[in-house]
Amino acid sequence: MTTPHHSSEKPGARAQSAAPATDKRATGAKSFSIAELAAELGLTLRAIRFYEAKGLIAPRRVGLSRHYSPRDRARLILILRGKRMGFSLRDIREFLDLYEADPTQVAQMRNLLGKTHERVSRLEAQLQDVQTSLAELRDVERATRDMLAARGVKVS
Repeated sequence: MTTPHHSSEKPGARAQSAAPATDKRATGAKSFSIAELAAELGLTLRAIRFYEAKGLIAPRRVGLSRHYSPRDRARLILILRGKRMGFSLRDIREFLDLYEADPTQVAQMRNLLGKTHERVSRLEAQLQDVQTSLAELRDVERATRDMLAARGVKVS
């Protein structure tokens, strides 16, 4: 499964207008257009719609337009943060669902603590693998330079 990327897509895929969409009738809070969120968060419209299709955000529909609440904006920020830290969309959904289910956020924090510990452990193992690979490559590079020098070949 691939997720749409942030700013790496063609500029034409992004919204051109960031006209505010306010609706103070329901909650008194500002709502955001998809273009505003895309511009602010560095996402494409397609990425925002992808997260909506996955049920991670739920904008209010007014005719054909979507109106995103401050809650949707906050959830998008959390989604992006989770993705940057390497969490899967399934993990991110769990965090968001626990937040909704437990007002004390204890379950969410316990889950997050366990997931972050797992992620740190995996990254540390990957880092060790990368360091080992780099050391091996440097040894091969050094040996190859020495062999070329022994043959009178100058390398930079």
